[in-house]
Amino acid sequence: MRWSQLFIPTLKEAPAQVEAPSHKYLLRAGYIRQLTSGVYSLLPLGQLVRLKIVEIIRQEMNKIGGQEFLLSALQPVDLWIESGRLEAVSEIMFRLKDRKKADLALGLTHEEVFTSIARSSLSSYKQLPQIWYQIQTKFRDEARPKGGLLRVREFTMKDSYSFDFDQAGLDASFDKHHEAYVSIFKRCGLDFRAVEASSGAMGGSASIEFMVLTNSGEDNLVLCTSCDYAANVERGSSKFEAPASNNDSANKELEKFATPQIRTIKALEDMSGGASAQNQIKTLVYLADSKIVLALVQGDQEMNESKLQTAIGASTIRPATDDEIFKALNAHPGSLGACGVKLNETIKNIVADPRLKGRIGMVTGANNDDWHYRNVSVDRDIEVNIWTDLHTVKAGEACIKCGGTLDLQKGLEIGHIFKLGTKYSKSMNAHVLGADGAKNEIVMGSYGIGVERLMAAVVETSHDDKGIIWPQSITPYDVVIVPVNSQDEALTSVSEKMEAELTACGISCLLDDRDERAGVKFNDAELIGIPWRITAGKKVSSGLVELFDRKSKTTTEIAIEKVREVLQEKLSCKP
Repeated sequence: MRWSQLFIPTLKEAPAQVEAPSHKYLLRAGYIRQLTSGVYSLLPLGQLVRLKIVEIIRQEMNKIGGQEFLLSALQPVDLWIESGRLEAVSEIMFRLKDRKKADLALGLTHEEVFTSIARSSLSSYKQLPQIWYQIQTKFRDEARPKGGLLRVREFTMKDSYSFDFDQAGLDASFDKHHEAYVSIFKRCGLDFRAVEASSGAMGGSASIEFMVLTNSGEDNLVLCTSCDYAANVERGSSKFEAPASNNDSANKELEKFATPQIRTIKALEDMSGGASAQNQIKTLVYLADSKIVLALVQGDQEMNESKLQTAIGASTIRPATDDEIFKALNAHPGSLGACGVKLNETIKNIVADPRLKGRIGMVTGANNDDWHYRNVSVDRDIEVNIWTDLHTVKAGEACIKCGGTLDLQKGLEIGHIFKLGTKYSKSMNAHVLGADGAKNEIVMGSYGIGVERLMAAVVETSHDDKGIIWPQSITPYDVVIVPVNSQDEALTSVSEKMEAELTACGISCLLDDRDERAGVKFNDAELIGIPWRITAGKKVSSGLVELFDRKSKTTTEIAIEKVREVLQEKLSCKP
């Protein structure tokens, strides 16, 4: 391909508001252009990279027995009502009505659609297992699209779904996808970590995220500095030893004491007769699936909302409003507690972190504005019905696996695999008959990769101050050929012959035939990130050209007649 014939609208500078390296260089190098907020067009170079990523994904999915579908992006909302997931995703779902006023949506994922196909077509355990996948456009009305392709409203996703008869089958399908994802990301040249993750609105028993460590990432990862423990902070845990309680308060009755204008843990800690943050109970109130939930953590800790949602199995969860809190507890934030609170139809759960279990001599709000209780014995005074880790891990805490030191780093999600179990098959009545003739709900898994996000992740981790450095596997062209003077017939003749010879043996070439200065051509070649550059310059008369390695930034002189042989070896091509 001739550069003069290819649409590569490079920019000298990126717009001022651009921060993520991938956004900056994909814009500057002419791979993408923004259409509107969170919506991008892929230009020819971007589409070449995208298609190579898609082909890698397709190959690895087919290796594990995946069967490729292509489902409609337009979905009836009734399916989302049936699965019980509509409320959880309503804020990010694009909704519309057709001319007959039917309620439709643009698919943000396809669990419901695939489940509807499975329930109508799979009837016997003999038809299982199945792995179905597609590479399809998705739509999500993100509140704050940012980072170029990192967070958008329209994107391509590879989503796959496994259908098994039992948990053992799901485990096997999950492991197959894990191996396929490792192969995909390695082939794309990425250094990544697989971390424990929260399933969130997807539901299910377990999930793993594949993360690239980058400051442009939106997730906080908990990583052990001594072992392989890795988790999203939404799921991460640490070892703990509960602080010693005040033994002088053992068996003492609750004592209510005035705390005028005291609204925070710190204010109560500083108050005469108050208590250290470690000996306070922080009470937070949430609305989960329209029911009030009290979440209790130690006063010096941050509550992990994702862990709470997982623990109670809620489809939706949000902090309760002041009015909702007062209606349930007869007090405002700053004076809240769980002492004496009874579970009922309104207050569904009292969930507490294990760091509070067995604690005595604690202080908490009395559900009476400007009053607190001291001498709280958690086991005696609070009706906890769910004990679960609610703690948000902090850097420096001890690893739950080996006791080493935990660190927090930013991560960018490039893939996510879920064990859904029977969440969707149960709500949507998808079952098969077992060998005994009994109905069994299909056990499902869900597995996703964002294609354009994967492209951006590669740039995030493979660039320098000159531009992109593509790995050979997904580069738009294998080599760029640069005659330093396009008006010199000898240089252009040699360059054209090299292009023809290399193209004939399957090496994709970009010939920079533009009438530009050599420096401009070199800068553009480095900006767009082609792994190899052949420079035809003054030594052509001596039968030599230069081979520049974009990654190592090294230059080697090679004989013109050896160019094909050398590049075939570099690219592992067969002669």
